[in-house]
Amino acid sequence: MASPMRSLLSDPDRYLQSFRLFLERSTEHQSMQEFVERQLPAVIASIGNGKSTINVLSVGGGAGEMDLQILSKIRARYPGVTINNDVVEPSADQISKYKERVAQASNLENIKFTWHQETAHEYESRMNAEKKTKKWDFIHMIQMLYYVKDIPATLRYFHSLLESQGKLLIILVSGNSGWETLWKKYGSLFPLEDLCSFVSSADLSRMLDSAGLKYQLYELPSHMDITSCFVEGDKNGELLLDFLTETLDFAKTAPPELKRQLMEELRKPGCSENRDGKVFFNNNLCVIVVEP
Repeated sequence: MASPMRSLLSDPDRYLQSFRLFLERSTEHQSMQEFVERQLPAVIASIGNGKSTINVLSVGGGAGEMDLQILSKIRARYPGVTINNDVVEPSADQISKYKERVAQASNLENIKFTWHQETAHEYESRMNAEKKTKKWDFIHMIQMLYYVKDIPATLRYFHSLLESQGKLLIILVSGNSGWETLWKKYGSLFPLEDLCSFVSSADLSRMLDSAGLKYQLYELPSHMDITSCFVEGDKNGELLLDFLTETLDFAKTAPPELKRQLMEELRKPGCSENRDGKVFFNNNLCVIVVEP
């Protein structure tokens, strides 16, 4: 009998709801912010040397939370320089939130924003059709490579757009995270429907090695409180389970045996740690900075 499980991405509203709850319950953005504060300045130290304009491309920029923090670091390093910030983002909802955020921010003088409502692949196809090869001083792809069909080809394309001092920054779940444990074991049973694939920093390192590219890795510790996932019927717990499995209504549509095994796995040390009566999923991230 065909499984009634469907991909979470087939319901964009529920996907966004679960994603926002994930951000609320996890230290995802705090971990990235710490990296931006402490380590990003060294990464961008020479991207704009001798330039009057710095071109930044945000691929899968979402609602812009991290983009604006990255831009403020580039501005601090290169005061007075014009920054062109192009955003490639397929979700109209996320773009409108991004625009609101820009409208409310006060420290964006000299930064010009252009939004493109399209996927990374659509951007690449459009540029090729227009025979354009615009070069960029800084390209970042934060938590978006899961939604790309051909990751090595996408990496090759965006890497080819770097200026000689440019950097490509990628953030993904770490090969040492609970995601790796969960998805390597159960990923083949989830209904991805070709809408997303699991990839971690371990997979990405292998791809970059085989492409002969130079890169640096930075591990970022992060966790997510998934205690509510173990409370039968808890709405937030069900949303988080959807996010963890990329499955729409996992709690209601998963075969009982798969659900039982997965709930057991989520409590194990490979995925989570138990602290003060709560269950914290290992959401460790990895930043990969690729050289031109």
